[in-house]
Amino acid sequence: MAKTAKTELRKGWTTGACAAAAAKAAFQALGGGGFPDPVAIRLPKGVTASFALARAESGPGWATAGVVKDAGDDPDVTHGALVLATVTAAPPGAGIAFRAGEGVGTVTLPGLPVAPGQPAINPGPRAQIADNIADAAAALGVAADAVVTIGVAGGAALAEKTLNARLGIVGGLSILGTTGVVLPYSCSAWAHSIHQGVSVAAALGLDHVAAATGKTSEAALRRALALPDPALIDMGDMAGALLKALRAKPIPRLTLAGGPAKLAKLAAGAMDLHSRASAIDSAWLAELLVRLDAPIPAVAAASAGASVAQVLELAGDIGLADAIARRARETALAVLAGGTSVAVWVVDRAGTVIGRAGDG
Repeated sequence: MAKTAKTELRKGWTTGACAAAAAKAAFQALGGGGFPDPVAIRLPKGVTASFALARAESGPGWATAGVVKDAGDDPDVTHGALVLATVTAAPPGAGIAFRAGEGVGTVTLPGLPVAPGQPAINPGPRAQIADNIADAAAALGVAADAVVTIGVAGGAALAEKTLNARLGIVGGLSILGTTGVVLPYSCSAWAHSIHQGVSVAAALGLDHVAAATGKTSEAALRRALALPDPALIDMGDMAGALLKALRAKPIPRLTLAGGPAKLAKLAAGAMDLHSRASAIDSAWLAELLVRLDAPIPAVAAASAGASVAQVLELAGDIGLADAIARRARETALAVLAGGTSVAVWVVDRAGTVIGRAGDG
């Protein structure tokens, strides 16, 4: 039988890389060198990339270039978005100034990589834009002084699908990316948002944050805890990203809520709770049931790989959900290594808290 070839997932480009390409092209056009198409840019770690221009317009004292973001095979909300850069001249010696155009947000809360009042263009993309404008300026024999306005067509609507509003980024998207390259299914943007959420909560002096694996468990947190929006972190499947962020910037209390299957994975030591990265550890679950003196059918079902929901139903009133919560709490505390107290809630599909461990 012939072997099936494994298809390699295609890498893509960050919004920061697209913005750098558009900005370099616009700067070159403004300096009299015409719009390069494609435009080649330098990215960190020695990577060179070329981008086709989707827009090239200029007038007296300004030039605009646009690049369509290709996120490769990553399910990125900004895939296919038109990233725009408008460049105008700045006074000699002024360097590069950044502005938020249509679809790019403005920072309103402390704790993010850029200060409140600034456009939500992260330090990595700012450096990429400045470096590539410097390259274009050297080739043209002019100074690298410019005002660069970055926009994303339809960015305000796209931002509603992100965590930006909760992070205090209003009016649009963030321009992100440290390497310029998007690795498929790395979920780097989500992990970045989790880290930023913790940073904002710490900067605001909050003493209690809550994280959820999904909407149902977050709704349970909202009903029970009087916490402001910046204290609510959409962890999703990325338990490891949340715990590492809190280990770096401890906040006194964490309440973590999720469905029984997700938290059973965390209880068994998994940090990525998505089905592509981890599965229910059947042997672990069966052993836990034995320790709880569970009915034999429940132990057999767990050993055979039945769903956690099925096992819970077969186990009856033996405290399995509480035991999962306790083990998940132990996993979280081990990663945090002090500095944050942890409570864990197991939430069923109806939104009822069926298991608890810890205070909170």
